[in-house]
Amino acid sequence: MTLDRDIEMNRLGLTTSLAEGSSYSARGPSRTSGADRSREVVKGALGRWVDTFRREDGTGKDGPGGGEDIEFRVTDADTSPVSVRGPSFGAPAASATGVSVVRDHQGGRYYDLRSANNKTASSLLSRELKGRHLQMIAIGGSIGTGLFVASGKALSEGGPASVLLAYIFVGVMLFCTVQALGELAVLFPVAGSFSAFSTRFLDPSWGFAMGWNYALQWVVVLPLEIIAGAATISYWNPDLNKAIFVTVFLVVIVVINLFGVKGYGEAEFVFAIIKVTAVIGFILLGIVINIGGTPTGGYIGGKYWKDPGAFNNGFKGLCSVFVTAAFAFAGTELVGLAAAETANPRKSLPRAIKQVFWRITLFYIVALTLVGLLVPYNDPRLLGATSIADSSASPFVIAIESAGATILPSVMNGVILVSVISVGNSSVFGSSRTLAALAEQGQAPKILAYVDRNGRPLIAILAASSVGLLAYLSDVKAQSTVFDWLLAISGLSTIFTWASTCLAHIRLRQAWSHRNRSLSDMAFRAQAGVVGSWIGLGINVLILIAQIWVAVSPIRDATDGPSSAADMAENFFLQCMAVPVVLVFYIGHKLWYKTSPARVEDMDIDTGRRDFGRLGIIKAQEEEERQLWPQWKRIYRSVC
Repeated sequence: MTLDRDIEMNRLGLTTSLAEGSSYSARGPSRTSGADRSREVVKGALGRWVDTFRREDGTGKDGPGGGEDIEFRVTDADTSPVSVRGPSFGAPAASATGVSVVRDHQGGRYYDLRSANNKTASSLLSRELKGRHLQMIAIGGSIGTGLFVASGKALSEGGPASVLLAYIFVGVMLFCTVQALGELAVLFPVAGSFSAFSTRFLDPSWGFAMGWNYALQWVVVLPLEIIAGAATISYWNPDLNKAIFVTVFLVVIVVINLFGVKGYGEAEFVFAIIKVTAVIGFILLGIVINIGGTPTGGYIGGKYWKDPGAFNNGFKGLCSVFVTAAFAFAGTELVGLAAAETANPRKSLPRAIKQVFWRITLFYIVALTLVGLLVPYNDPRLLGATSIADSSASPFVIAIESAGATILPSVMNGVILVSVISVGNSSVFGSSRTLAALAEQGQAPKILAYVDRNGRPLIAILAASSVGLLAYLSDVKAQSTVFDWLLAISGLSTIFTWASTCLAHIRLRQAWSHRNRSLSDMAFRAQAGVVGSWIGLGINVLILIAQIWVAVSPIRDATDGPSSAADMAENFFLQCMAVPVVLVFYIGHKLWYKTSPARVEDMDIDTGRRDFGRLGIIKAQEEEERQLWPQWKRIYRSVC
């Protein structure tokens, strides 16, 4: 007997009508025509695509657990009753977004740190990044206008020796910082990374300030990079309307991010290969140009270090380069933010972290040493830049142009365009993930925590992308002013992020020691140890002090007249806008919730660990695998 209807199956009290094609379906022959069947296929595909945008919260009837929300009350001995609303017992117990905790603490507001830790640890973000993605993000993920274009401003203000010293100084700090970040992120691959670590190990109010500081940094970088890309097009045709290319860049960046973390990873993999190849090619070409290997030029050597000289504007010139160097290195820490969306961070992240040393050495120190040898700091093309985004003032392009009339300057500008899209892509990724994590911790509007069924923080992505519309100001006459103020917000933000990461690592080690835990339980330990974190923290503080000094007493030409109070105030905020931004967020949150710094004995050093409960088995497997490695592989893995 054939059946012309679905069989209704009742399992555990749940009635499910199974559609045709299901392994549980028993349907008779279909009476639909070919055209009807085609329409059904199209509607089914469209429905499945639309369905991916729905919330994935792990609760409710459509969630993995099913069931209704329930409410119960918990009364602690030392606190007022706690009202907890969450999923029924059929839903996953670890669901972060399905549980909200509201505490009444002596009639005032109370920030629940334990709940915040749980929510970032059980994020619903997709985990699709692989080792190759992380390695290329670490090596070349944030190489962009900070290196290729902004280094020209640094060269003109400080001279080649100042550029080299500043980048080495910042590079040492960043090596220590990224090592500390690696230890934190491998141990706790949680959503939000930097803000979550500051919230957990320092102070919830400081974590709030760091989260918004980092989100704002990347939010404003998006229009800044798009403006830089539109300005780069002017190298070939200055008469074209920049709004055309602003639209193109913005659409490309948004589409890439709407493909989810895997789309971001694959795009960055390709972009990083292009940028790394370009930098290596520039290094080889720069050596050839310097030794006189071009038809139009002779041996250069170090003559520009003698005339016009190695330094410009003395010690103040050196200090002025620090923030430019920090801006160029910004984004290196994204590898830590990506840990929450990595399939196996315990295995993939340590290798990516070790790549940072080679990136700093090869792509920044060596490349900028050659730039300083090939371009004098008083070159008119450097001094004639209309803004820090003017790629015609890129020292890389100027150095290649000195080789004669070739297509290579255009190739370098093409690489700068790829870098613009790459860093813009990273800016949407960094800001959207940070905003989503802040929302999960109750530190941002809840709507930003929306994660769809493909593991994308959809609302946060759209919110971050919408700020890119500011790039349409690129055709306004005051473009340079807009660019300067956007840069002011993001300039010192990374200094606060890096310093907080170093301090969080120091506090983690203190808590780890207090619980008598062994360092061998960590999958990755910072090669510089706690000493490196103290060094990184100290250098970050010195850079901040130097920048404030330059802001208060800026570099001035001999022809400049006395500055008015308004000019001095404007210059200070252009250089140090991040300082009042951080203070406003920190003090505001502190006054609202009256939080206190985290105490070592109270720190949570278990929530968020993916190896928790399986550590012994994992360590035995890893040790067995290492025993089979040949000697060359052991040496290679120790440095890469």
